[in-house]
Amino acid sequence: MRKLCTLRGLARWLTWSLIGAALYHQLRRPPQERTWTGRIGPIPYDFRLPSVERIRARFWNPEDSRLFTPMPWGIGWSVNLAVLGEHLRPVRERLRTRVTRAAPRE
Repeated sequence: MRKLCTLRGLARWLTWSLIGAALYHQLRRPPQERTWTGRIGPIPYDFRLPSVERIRARFWNPEDSRLFTPMPWGIGWSVNLAVLGEHLRPVRERLRTRVTRAAPRE
């Protein structure tokens, strides 16, 4: 239990550190040059108010081949559910085949 609390605390500390670094990255710029989007190392951030279009494009975008897309608001990644569905299609088909074979026929 102690180890779990330590890992949780480390994750929380890391998250707040990344948010602080992203805010520092934007606030050190002149106000007219602040975009509130960018990357801290490989980790994307976006602190603009989320729009419906951006939320949809990040969580459901069949035209984007990436499985992990930047969060519509905040720091880190979200999952493109349209691409996830395509990746899971063979698994669904195999399960459907097994279920139909195992179903009793009348």
